[in-house]
Amino acid sequence: MARKILVVDDEDVLVETLAYNLEQAGYVVVTAADGTTALEVARRERPDLIILDLMLPEMDGLEVCRQLRREGNMATTPILMLTAKGEEIDKVVGLEVGADDYVTKPFGRRELLARVRALVRRAEYPSASDEQLAQEPAQEVSRPARDLVAGPVRIDLAGRRVNCRGQDLELQPKQFDLLTYLVRNRGTVLTRDQLLHNVWGYDYAGDTRTVDVHVRWLREKLEEDPANPKLIQTVRGVGYAFRW
Repeated sequence: MARKILVVDDEDVLVETLAYNLEQAGYVVVTAADGTTALEVARRERPDLIILDLMLPEMDGLEVCRQLRREGNMATTPILMLTAKGEEIDKVVGLEVGADDYVTKPFGRRELLARVRALVRRAEYPSASDEQLAQEPAQEVSRPARDLVAGPVRIDLAGRRVNCRGQDLELQPKQFDLLTYLVRNRGTVLTRDQLLHNVWGYDYAGDTRTVDVHVRWLREKLEEDPANPKLIQTVRGVGYAFRW
């Protein structure tokens, strides 16, 4: 079944171009030109992914993202944010309010489609890197056939669910993939570049703040004291390691 994508932007030419390229790639496309309409269309159409411009009439993309993340049936829908701004802070804020990824205008067709495919795929299945690592006994944690367990964390790989200290957690697709990769490699110090390559699956051109933002989200959900993390530890000047 073709996956449905909601494209939200007030630039008619860009929307037409995006819709054409996505439809050529096999997706069903619905569109909206402002933030208020975007919420209405998202609730009605239940898209598999949302491409959301940051600057929109009536309601900006950040507020649209915030509101969608508060709704149970849209809380984990992948959101790819578009921004015409190149400043680092705009990208980080987009991630902090719940976007899974971002791309800065102007962008290439191949780059956009690669990111769309990655988000759609990871929303449904464990990543390719997870499947490869599953074949490496030295990296695995003792667990039932479809569960990955490390300390208080239990990851249901097939159902893409996470439980920590008896509480079910609601994670966005990239958060789930990042946590799974960290747990599979527990005890190993992983650089930000390694995490970008193996979890995001493409070159972020050295923008490692993406990893930092997602790690902070995970700590807020997993750690008893996020300010003093015990599970996901920072190795200064290198990256992160899952310890248990």
